[in-house]
Amino acid sequence: MAEQMTRLRQKYLDEVAPALQEKFQYGSSMQIPRPVKIVLNVGLGKAIQNPKLLDNALADLEIIAGQKAVKTRAKKSISNFKLRTGMPIGARVTLRRDRMWEFLDRFVNVALPRLRDFRGVSTRLSGSGDYTLGLKDQLMFPEIDYDKVDEPRGMNVTIGTTARNDEEGRELLRLLGMPFRRS
Repeated sequence: MAEQMTRLRQKYLDEVAPALQEKFQYGSSMQIPRPVKIVLNVGLGKAIQNPKLLDNALADLEIIAGQKAVKTRAKKSISNFKLRTGMPIGARVTLRRDRMWEFLDRFVNVALPRLRDFRGVSTRLSGSGDYTLGLKDQLMFPEIDYDKVDEPRGMNVTIGTTARNDEEGRELLRLLGMPFRRS
């Protein structure tokens, strides 16, 4: 059984990797940066009072990612917020391999252009070649049914790469189609 390669991964192998090799003059093909994982994270401080919100967030995250999401729990107790260690306060899903490539393709080519007044994303990376982007709500994803949304929920999308610095990571994401703002 021959596996079907995702569209974005094929583009990476055919166009992006050779362009990065040429620009940065790597000695080995293993030095060429590539995406490793994508982490979708939703933090819900309101889940302390209303645990049902967490179930809805998990369901939305699973629809967006196409994979089961897990609850994240509080690491510390904070009395001012009535928060105890171990209470569920968020949801997270980590995508790797084919699911990661599929999600990145949908995110860059379908979801981001659906944002209102979209002018591109920030060019700031983490310092180690990884990219984190905060989203205001989940309605930008076409998989989410507008009528079933109880409230807009923000989330963080973190794209982990093997890039050694921000310049390499930024170039990798730019060649993969990430719509960065003009500086």
